[in-house]
Amino acid sequence: MSTLSTHVLDAVRGVPAAGIAVALYDGAEQLAAAVTDTDGRIGALGPALGPGTYRLVFDTGGYFAAQGVQTFYPEVVLAFAVTGERHYHVPLLLSPFAYSTYRGS
Repeated sequence: MSTLSTHVLDAVRGVPAAGIAVALYDGAEQLAAAVTDTDGRIGALGPALGPGTYRLVFDTGGYFAAQGVQTFYPEVVLAFAVTGERHYHVPLLLSPFAYSTYRGS
């Protein structure tokens, strides 16, 4: 079984993105939900994961609204595949009008 963590960085302000609600899904079933800490991290999200495709849904609209900033992306949905037994880290680099991600370690 595998574990999951995430980290969100506000690329415009150059700081961790604290207070973003994140939910983990397996198909239509929500497996877990948490909020990024002051360092923009969720160190452990959800139960142990078996092989399959999962989704992380980030409430970016709520994050930017709290700052009084308009955003083109009210949420970011990242689908990823768990293929082996390991720790998966899924970072998100965020701005109001763009985002990027990669498979972290």
